[in-house]
Amino acid sequence: MRAMVFHGPGQKSWDEVPDPIITQPTDAIVRVEAVTICGTDLHILGGDVPEFAPGRILGHEAVGSRLDAAAKLGADVIVDSGRDNPADVIARLTGGLGADVTIEAVGIAETFETAVDLVRPGGHVANIGVHGKPATLHLEKIWIRDRTITTGLVDTYSTPRLIDLVASGRLDPAAMITHRFTMDEFPSAYDTFARVGETGALKVVITAA
Repeated sequence: MRAMVFHGPGQKSWDEVPDPIITQPTDAIVRVEAVTICGTDLHILGGDVPEFAPGRILGHEAVGSRLDAAAKLGADVIVDSGRDNPADVIARLTGGLGADVTIEAVGIAETFETAVDLVRPGGHVANIGVHGKPATLHLEKIWIRDRTITTGLVDTYSTPRLIDLVASGRLDPAAMITHRFTMDEFPSAYDTFARVGETGALKVVITAA
């Protein structure tokens, strides 16, 4: 079979690789009909995830302009950080208290520090972004504010609930798809997703045909 293979920071190729085999009683081989490119893949290619060794296969999201997408997905308030100050917007919406929960999802020091600043006393900061560089935690400002900060990637705990939401029609993931490619266009798909500022890519889907 063919797969997108990581060969080191900044190096990837569409290679012929051995077919998977069953090695443990708990293993399963799944026929992949489509796959999306995760932001984590771009961090891997950037050398931000040293645990990911050369030779590993990229593309782990197997399935059988962002502000517009947020509106389509039901966001009540949309903030363009290039035009508006998020702190001012959240202060206005919460009477100066701050957000109950903030999520850092891009892996940039500035956005992590902003997420911590925007949450209320007793609130929760969820960091799911992949950080390749240090970020500062300003304990001199937040030590007395009783905030909880959690980190980690997807642990599948919420997957059954998400499947139920999609199956019931309450959540439509199709609104997140901005670009589609076939498997033989995998390199182009990565290039498009990596240049999100130019392409507006939100979620890129690659299918067998």
